[in-house]
Amino acid sequence: MIFFAILIAIVISYSLFQWRRKREGLTQHILNDAQKALLAKHVNYYKNLSDTDKLYFEDKIEQFLDDVNIEAVGFELTDTDRLMVASSAVIPIFRFKDWSYRNVTNVLLYPDTFDKDFQYEEAGGRNIMGMVGTGYMNGQMLLSRSALVKGFSGQAGKSNTAVHEFVHLLDKADGETDGIPEQFLAHQYIKPWISMMHKEVNKIEKGHSDIDPYATTNEAEFFAVVSEYFFEKPEQFESRHPELYSMLSRIFGQSPAN
Repeated sequence: MIFFAILIAIVISYSLFQWRRKREGLTQHILNDAQKALLAKHVNYYKNLSDTDKLYFEDKIEQFLDDVNIEAVGFELTDTDRLMVASSAVIPIFRFKDWSYRNVTNVLLYPDTFDKDFQYEEAGGRNIMGMVGTGYMNGQMLLSRSALVKGFSGQAGKSNTAVHEFVHLLDKADGETDGIPEQFLAHQYIKPWISMMHKEVNKIEKGHSDIDPYATTNEAEFFAVVSEYFFEKPEQFESRHPELYSMLSRIFGQSPAN
């Protein structure tokens, strides 16, 4: 038995090594040891993965950095910034094999909040932490660096602005940002999901829910807000909202509480 266990471990290790070599021949971005250390330091989701899943997470990070350009507005971009943005994108799609974002080509990182005209230097009206571009800004995502960093800090609570915005892109993958991720939810679950959203919105409006009231804005914001909670505080979310947790586990193909 011990011999076979060792043999299986060797085969798995060799397969991962070969897979890694193959991937390195296809990608421009290969994470070095220092960058992996940054992931472990700043991204709890990554830190809590098994060694095998860490490799898959790194691979998805590299794919994202190949596909999407990240630019800083008014400051110098760091590896930590890039890795946090990429991690925000990978976390919701981690269990989607061979799936990548086709509706974003560029992420603009602002030093802090900005206004509806994308200005960040004026004193007033700067209350936007993140947004997915539409119209002539289609394919663009704008993020506040301060909100990005907070989302991966110990003070984040149930919030992660960058994950929120990438969930909007998942929602948008079927052509509409409407809170119904049809590409990731079987048809028979769509009506129950809509009913569940409206039921919880009613609770939030009556002050009977711990979900951020911003979720009552519309169905798209509800989906993004509860997804933040799902990934940031999964055990708490599962305990307080078991039906929502079960449905989001179905949508994302993962159960972060476990």
